[in-house]
Amino acid sequence: QVQIVESGGGLVQPGESLNLSCTASTGAFSAYDIAWYSQAPGQQRELVARITRTGRTNYADSVKGRFTISRDNLKRTVYLQMNSPKPEDTALYLCNLHYSGRQEYDYWGQGTQVTVSS
Repeated sequence: QVQIVESGGGLVQPGESLNLSCTASTGAFSAYDIAWYSQAPGQQRELVARITRTGRTNYADSVKGRFTISRDNLKRTVYLQMNSPKPEDTALYLCNLHYSGRQEYDYWGQGTQVTVSS
């Protein structure tokens, strides 16, 4: 079982940057596509950003130009740099590891809360 730990969340003012981290215990970290999802109270989980095992990235339209996802395979860590956050970005941010091969595997962390408020 892969253990995932997210960190870096907190209470920030609009426009105040923060950087989320997602660290996983698997030795096959580089083989996974990794994504950040957000889930606000009473809302469905939504994709925020994804980085594939080859380094290709994609973003939700709402965060393009503001958020950046990156990965460091040696540290088994994925980052989400959140610049110019808005109150509507307030949510629980969860990290997902997805592997597609002969079988598919999905692992989720517990999430880190981000609250953007003045």
